[in-house]
Amino acid sequence: QAQLVESGGGLVQAGDSLRLSCAASGRSFGRYGMGWFRQAPGKEREFVASISAGSMSTYYTDSVKGRFTISRDNAKNTVYLQMNDLKPEDTAVYYCAASTVYSSKREEYRYWGQGTQVTVSS
Repeated sequence: QAQLVESGGGLVQAGDSLRLSCAASGRSFGRYGMGWFRQAPGKEREFVASISAGSMSTYYTDSVKGRFTISRDNAKNTVYLQMNDLKPEDTAVYYCAASTVYSSKREEYRYWGQGTQVTVSS
């Protein structure tokens, strides 16, 4: 079982950068595919990015390609989301999640963090 804790959110201006971190407990972190999702007010939770267990593969939703980068450090049990050139439409609560597979599908993620708020002002 994995417990996930996100950090690094905040209030920034359009064009700024933020790096989110997600610290995981448990010995099996290196076996999990990891993902970042976000949920804006009044909207469903949506996929942002995912990374395979060994970091060989990454996948992004179209709206963040070229701006966001997902990475992981299995020695530190941590996954990151580097967000550059932030836009007001990136405003949301960001969640990290762990899956036994490498996936972009929310229903395939078993473990979730509590979320961290990212607010981008124009």
